Amino acid sequence: MPAKNDDAVQQMHRGVWFAGKSERRPLAPTTPFFQEIAAVPRRINRALKTLSVLALTLAISGCIGTGGIAPEGKALEADSLATDEAIQSAAQDAHWPTAQWWQAYGDPQLNRWIDLAVQGSPTIAMAAARVRQAKSLAGIAQSAESLQVNGESTLKRHNWPTDQFYGPGDLANTTTWDNNAALGFSYALDLWGRESNATERALDLAHMSAAEARLARLELQNNMVRAYIELSLHYAQRDIVAATLKQQQQILDLAQKRLDGGIGTHFEVSQSETPLPETHRQIDALDEEIALSRNQLAALAGKGPGEGAQLQRPTLSLGAALKLPSSLPAQLLGQRPDVVASRWQVAAQARGIDVAHAGFYPNVDLVGSLGYMATGGGALEFLTGKKLNYSVGPAISLPIFDGGRLRSELGEASAGYDIAVARYNQTLVNALKNISDQLIRRESMDKQKSFAAESVAAAQKTYDIAMIAYQRGLTDYLNVLNAQTLLFKQQQVQQQVQAARLSAHAELVTALGGGLGAGNDVPKDSQTAAPKTPALLKSLSN
Repeated sequence: MPAKNDDAVQQMHRGVWFAGKSERRPLAPTTPFFQEIAAVPRRINRALKTLSVLALTLAISGCIGTGGIAPEGKALEADSLATDEAIQSAAQDAHWPTAQWWQAYGDPQLNRWIDLAVQGSPTIAMAAARVRQAKSLAGIAQSAESLQVNGESTLKRHNWPTDQFYGPGDLANTTTWDNNAALGFSYALDLWGRESNATERALDLAHMSAAEARLARLELQNNMVRAYIELSLHYAQRDIVAATLKQQQQILDLAQKRLDGGIGTHFEVSQSETPLPETHRQIDALDEEIALSRNQLAALAGKGPGEGAQLQRPTLSLGAALKLPSSLPAQLLGQRPDVVASRWQVAAQARGIDVAHAGFYPNVDLVGSLGYMATGGGALEFLTGKKLNYSVGPAISLPIFDGGRLRSELGEASAGYDIAVARYNQTLVNALKNISDQLIRRESMDKQKSFAAESVAAAQKTYDIAMIAYQRGLTDYLNVLNAQTLLFKQQQVQQQVQAARLSAHAELVTALGGGLGAGNDVPKDSQTAAPKTPALLKSLSN
């Protein structure tokens, strides 16, 4: 069954799309009255735009200009980055990791605990909340593009004194009703794209939050798998130490029998007893590590230590090797959540430059009001038709001199774009490095696995020979102890290599994006391109 938080995140991912350019929903009221009012801007839009351009040319020529401020950053082309032999040789199989990639380890307990982690992890809950927050902020930005309607009404009793201001008119020394009701509206014509670009910027940030939520989930899955592998390694090491303790006890018993039979010495018995306390200490230390690993897994899953204590010994295995996709760098753009998030940030910063450009133009809003007002008469007489008043017309604001504020805002937006581009470039470079590192590590672990197995076999043979020779009185205890120590060491190395091999698989899957399907939510190249300075603003800056 899918996780609750997972479903919530997916729903929010889909929800981010509702306000995209292709499926933007009108937020303005749909009553006939408001539909008629909303149609007015479209009828006068062209005339006002012409008027605005004329006013801009006459009023701010030489006063307001961009000063040549523009972004300098350029995003790297993924395929332009050179790939090493490890990536080139591995990119022959066109398969990305599956969404539930950890199932390759064949451990039902691991599958169940990752599901618990996705459902109950506070980290995932925070990431999901940030997606909802970003989506709401996008809705706030989008609302600025819609018709704004506000109603107001006051009913009050007014006493009119006789003084120089009011005069001795009919209302002098009387108390009357002084009531009004008004309905005001405003509509941003958005001739230069200030509001629409602000909305697109907020939507891009919402997409970025969705990608970061996917990244948080992938990192949680990776941390769970790595902690689980550590737990399995501690169990394997404990088995080795326990087997060593059993062998040491057997040697002690043999030395005691040799002493009792008159062919051994007290020195041999003392030598056999010496390593036993240290071996017991190692077993206790590994029991501690097992308990700590259980607590770590429980904490990652958002559970208490009591539930972590229920974890059984892992049954990890890794049969099939992970296949890699072809055209790795290019496809990576749509697969790794951190790369996708960086691209959405670049797109958001690009829209920020467009917003800064719009600030140099005159702002034109359509404003109006419709209301009733009256002084005197009954409490509700102001609602009669003859008391109706209304107003409608454009409101124009024109930047003439601002002390360099607009240029500074453009400079800040341009620098922000350059920072986002540089961060994206670094993220892409690090992604390819990470993949190459894990490929090299995986190949090395496969070779080390074979060598470690050969070393264990040789050490086991040496120990068996030394033990037989000791039983027959052909060698002393020191040779047996040395052979046993070597065997113990090689067995530990073998388990560490196996754990490293399992971890390398998890790291490689994570480096490839974990099969989360981020390619469905990636900005186009046109969205991440640096906006050009409008021709009119460029001419004013010359």
